[in-house]
Amino acid sequence: MGHPVGYVGSTARGKNPMKSTKPFEISLGLIYEAYRRVKSNKGSAGIDGQSLEDFEFNLDANLYKVWNRLSSGSYHPPPVKRVYIAKADGNKRPLGIPTVSDRIAQMVVKQLIEPELERHFHSDSYGYRPGKSAHHALENTLERSRKYAWVLDMDIKGFFDNLDHRLMMRAVKRHVRQRWARLYIYRWLRASVIHPDGCLEAMHKGTPQGGVISPLLANLYLHYAFDQWMERNHPSIKFERYADDIVCHCIHQMECEDLKAELETRFNACGLQLHPEKTKIVYCKSHCRRGRYPMVSFDFLGYRFKPRLIRNRYGKHEVYFMAGISPKAASNIREQIRKMPWKKWQGLSIEVISDCCQSRIRGWLNYFKLFGESEIRNVLFYFDKCLCGWMKRKMKKTVMQAARGVNGVRREVKHLFAHWGCNGAEKGWAA
Repeated sequence: MGHPVGYVGSTARGKNPMKSTKPFEISLGLIYEAYRRVKSNKGSAGIDGQSLEDFEFNLDANLYKVWNRLSSGSYHPPPVKRVYIAKADGNKRPLGIPTVSDRIAQMVVKQLIEPELERHFHSDSYGYRPGKSAHHALENTLERSRKYAWVLDMDIKGFFDNLDHRLMMRAVKRHVRQRWARLYIYRWLRASVIHPDGCLEAMHKGTPQGGVISPLLANLYLHYAFDQWMERNHPSIKFERYADDIVCHCIHQMECEDLKAELETRFNACGLQLHPEKTKIVYCKSHCRRGRYPMVSFDFLGYRFKPRLIRNRYGKHEVYFMAGISPKAASNIREQIRKMPWKKWQGLSIEVISDCCQSRIRGWLNYFKLFGESEIRNVLFYFDKCLCGWMKRKMKKTVMQAARGVNGVRREVKHLFAHWGCNGAEKGWAA
C-alpha cells in the first residue's frame, strides 16, 4: 500500500487547511504516521470485525474519519473485544482487542506523549520502551544477582485489571499538556468491554492489556507507584522492572523482608496487591555464598536464575548463580512446536517447512541464547523430533531411518533451520 492520496497526502506534506475550524489541532500527518505504525504491528479485528485489509480498502476516508472525530472532540472509543489466552500455569490471561480505528487513535496519542514521558521514566524500567529491551533487564539482573546475595521477586496480581483510574489520571494531568489527549486517555480507560458471551461490562478500573496505549500508561502508573517511591525511600536498593514484573536486589535477608512488607503497604495504597504465592524472597546461592535458604531460584522474563554447577577456566567444577531458559518457557516452546500443522505439511518439502518456521525458530533462539545457548538448543531439538516424525510419515520410513535422514540434511544444509547452525547442533537428534 502506497502513501494515501487526497487530503491525507497533502497534510503529510504540511498542508492542513481545515485545522482552524476544529477545537483541537491535530495534524492529519500524525494520523497517517499512527496508521503506519499500527499496520506494522499487525493485529486482529476488534468488535466491528474490520481487519487492517478492510480498513485499507477505503483508507483515505477511514483515516479522515478518525482525524475528524479526534480533532472535533467527538471521538468515543468503541467497546474493547475481550479474549482469553492460555497461560503456562493453566490459567487464562484476559486481553483486550480494540478496533483498527481505535488502535490508530490510541497510537496518535501515544506518539504525541511518549517523548515527554520518556524524559521522566527510571533508567531501570525496561518494558515497552524505545531503546530498552528484555535483554537489557536480564543482563542487569544477572550482574546484580552476583553482586547482591538476596532478591525480592515480585508479581503484582492482575495489575492491568486493577489500575486505579483516579490515580492514573492524576499522573496523566501532571505530564500531558494537551487537553484533547487527556480527554481521550480518560475515555479509553472507561471504555466498555465485550466478553466472548456478548456481555457488555463497564470499566471502573484497569486498562485493557492489548491496547496500544496501555503499556505506556502502565509504565506511567508504576513510575509513581514504585520507581519514584523506591528512589525516595530506598535509593541504595537496585531493581529491574519490566512492566509489572519486578526484581529487587538486597544485601541481607532482613532487608528483603522489610522491603516486602513496605511494598505490600505501598501497593495497597495504590489499589494494587502483591501476589501472595508468586512474590518471594530468594537467596542467590553460589560457591562463595554457602548459606542455607529454602528458595534459591526465581524466574524473570522467561529465564530461570539459579545456582548451577559449571566448570570454570581452571577445569574445576563450582557452583555459580546463572540464568537459562525457564522450564515454563521451554514447555511453552515445545507446546507451540507440537501444535504446528505437521499433518498438513505432509505434502510439502523440507525447504517450504523451513520458510514456514524459520522466523519463529530464529526468534526463540535469539531471545534465549543470551544465557545458556546449549539449553535453548536442547529445547529446539524437539522440533527435530517432530521433523523426524514428519519425514517418517512422508517417506514411509522407520524412526531410525527418518532420524538419519534429518541428520543428513542438517549436515548438508546447516542454514535450513536457525538452530542447526549452533555449535554442537551437528550431533543431531538421536531416535
